[in-house]
Formats: sequence, structure tokens, C-alpha cells
Amino acid sequence: MPHLSLPDVTLHYEIDGDGPPLMLIAGTASDSASWGPLVAPLARRFTVIRPDNRSTGRTVPADAPLSLEAWAGDALALADHLALGPLAVAGHSLGGIIALTMAAMAPDRIARLALLASAPVGVARNAALFDLILRLRAEGQPPDLWLRAFLPWLFHPRFFDVPGQLDAAIAQSLAYPHAQAPQAMAAQVAALQRSDPRGLAARVRCPTLALLAENDLLIPLATARAALAPIADLRVAQIPDSGHSLHWDAPEATLAALIPFLSEAP
Repeated sequence: MPHLSLPDVTLHYEIDGDGPPLMLIAGTASDSASWGPLVAPLARRFTVIRPDNRSTGRTVPADAPLSLEAWAGDALALADHLALGPLAVAGHSLGGIIALTMAAMAPDRIARLALLASAPVGVARNAALFDLILRLRAEGQPPDLWLRAFLPWLFHPRFFDVPGQLDAAIAQSLAYPHAQAPQAMAAQVAALQRSDPRGLAARVRCPTLALLAENDLLIPLATARAALAPIADLRVAQIPDSGHSLHWDAPEATLAALIPFLSEAP
């Protein structure tokens, strides 16, 4: 089981494939497993590195100090540990903000940046949503209740048109042995709410691709475009028929935009 011991955390990570290095950074309440549909196709072209962010997955301790700088520092330390030169980084949601922080902290280390359903914004409605989710998890409600409240915000409406798909997704989530604990989720959300990522975009020097979901309830398209506009070398691709979890809703379309960008010569 690959892991990296750092001063205040032991970072678990996964590596698949062979080729130029590509690090995938997961979003809120997610870990390395959240990239499932993309891993095999990307691993045919890249060495895919997937860390479990602090407070998630098999990274310990679950109560390690949290901040954008700490998350980004862990990922950069992992790149050092693996002796990677300049690498491509893709991040989903919170993972995209962590990737932006990496590019701002170490611009010479990040060759390309891909942001999936992510932008350096604070949306008050999202804060209210996570407050509800955390209350549902903390108050001894049935364990599936918070997922039933949360998943409609993550997936395209057609996800719910397939009979039994919602129940199957909830059952899979509840059975996952490395699911984030309520206390860790609360700490992760609090760390994000303490941060102010608005200045990050202007500090990014590398080519950047923003993959924005057509039906994203958490990161509205117009809000994301405005927040990402300061990136000098920015391309934006809109993924149709997808919600916030665009790489699960539309993996083929996501890969069709992502792979050519990551494969471009420097």
C-alpha cells in the first residue's frame, strides 16, 4: 500500500499506468476512488497518481490540520517523493482549488492544469447546503438520508431517471470502507470556508483547461467563467448533459476534452 510519511500526516496514494505524470486531486468528501471512470483510460497514456487528501480515504490521521496550503503542500511533497519533473494536475471541485493553489505556490512545478467543475468562488447557497448535510450526518439520522439530500446536487437529472440507480449508488457509498467520517467532513468544509481562493487564478502561469458542467448546481457556468477569466492561458470546454460530478455523468465527453489537452507538447 503506497504511502508517504510527512511531518503531520501519512499520505496514501495510488499509481496506475505509464507515461507522463498526471496527478488527480479529488473534491470534497471524496478520495482517490472518486476518479473511477477516468482511471483506466488515462492510465493507458499517463502515469496517474491519485492521493487521498488530508481528512479523506486512507490518509491518516483523519484530524490533521487542514488548509488549501496544506493540501497543496502534500501533493507537491508527493511529486518530490516520486521524483517527478513538471507535471500535469487535474482537480475536481475542491480538488481544482487545491490544484490552483499548487500552481500558485510552485509555478515551475505544474506544466498543465485541468479544472473539472471547479472555480475559485464562494457560493452562499453551497454553504447552506453543506450546513444541512453536516447536520443530517451529525444528528443520528438514518445513514442514507444525507446522501439522498446530497446526490441530486451532484448528478444530472437523467441519473435519477434510471430505476434503482439512486439506491445502488447509495448502497455503494455506504459500503465503501474508507468513507469520510462526519467529523472529518465538517473539518474539510470548515477549512474551505475559511479560505479565500479568489486571487489564485491571476497567479497561474501554465496552460489551463476548465471543464464546466452544463447543469452544475454548485458551480454555475457564468460564475465559474468570471472567476477563471484572470488565467492568462485559459481554455473552457462545456460538458453537455452533466452535473457537478461530470466525470461520472459524462466520462466519455470529459475524456474527449481532457486527453488532447493533456497530450499537447509543451
